[in-house]
Amino acid sequence: MPSPASTPIRVLFVLLPGSLALDWAGPAEALRTANQVLLALKQPQRFQLEFIGPVPNPVSSVGLGLRDVQPLPDLHPNDEASPVWVVLLGQPGTTVDIRSAPARAALHWLRGLRLQTGRLELVCICAGSVLAAHAGLLAGAEATTHHHHLAELQATAPDCHVLSNRVFVGSGAIWSSAGVTTGIDLMLHRISDVCGPTVAAKVAESMVVALRRGPADPELSPFLAHRGHLHPALHRVQDAICQQPQADWSVADMARVACTSPRHLSRIFAEQAGIAPLQYLRRIRLATAEAALRAGASVGRAAELAGFSSDTQLRRAWRQLGALGPCPSAARG
Repeated sequence: MPSPASTPIRVLFVLLPGSLALDWAGPAEALRTANQVLLALKQPQRFQLEFIGPVPNPVSSVGLGLRDVQPLPDLHPNDEASPVWVVLLGQPGTTVDIRSAPARAALHWLRGLRLQTGRLELVCICAGSVLAAHAGLLAGAEATTHHHHLAELQATAPDCHVLSNRVFVGSGAIWSSAGVTTGIDLMLHRISDVCGPTVAAKVAESMVVALRRGPADPELSPFLAHRGHLHPALHRVQDAICQQPQADWSVADMARVACTSPRHLSRIFAEQAGIAPLQYLRRIRLATAEAALRAGASVGRAAELAGFSSDTQLRRAWRQLGALGPCPSAARG
């Protein structure tokens, strides 16, 4: 359940001694960058980053000492003014060691959480899923983890549906990712959920991240696909199309945004994005229509929001692309 656009989200990174540095630094940077993108768009920041743990000065996996880690707070979702994401991180080694005093303290705290979609959610990066399993939080849920820990996760939580070969998995109030870098993919997905795909694309562009597939889609989201280049003029055009897919775009209009000629823009699209300008526009419009349909809009309204002249044109484009699953009427259900 997406949170209201003006509501900040507290993101609590649980830091234990030995926590993998990239597990928290990568996702934290994605969220920090999202805040900066939102400010540039004259929108309020959405993410309040906090670093918590059972000890105030843990040493990370790379030997760097961290300071001023805050104590584990009392969390009562019904009393919280803001939604909360609790982020659990991986540990070095072939298994997750829960015998230390800090680990036991973290598990005791985790067992007291009452997860609730949209209010108090759990985000597990890499072997953080195993820590969640030891706390009994994955019962009946779908989850994944680093491939070295899949068997350990299943043994720890026999009633968890452990999924292999997945970049990340969403299951109600629980999100989990496969490894250190996939934590960034997962956080980009959550940024897109909360702030929209354009903000997520801008964050990925800033971080120079090669985006990967989402939890269920066999393809990259059209909003995020064809964005693995570093061409600023092309990114400007793609941002403009994503923000206003319903506009009456022509290649000449796009070229004016890029400050180049239509012919040169077509060449840039082909060389940098691997797609023609109008093909890219159609994919964005179809993705916009699909999102509107899944939100309950009629086919006619979805066509209007996405820039199609009629529901007939939307259906025709949908059939021609043949890559977005069921027909528009089915997608609405």
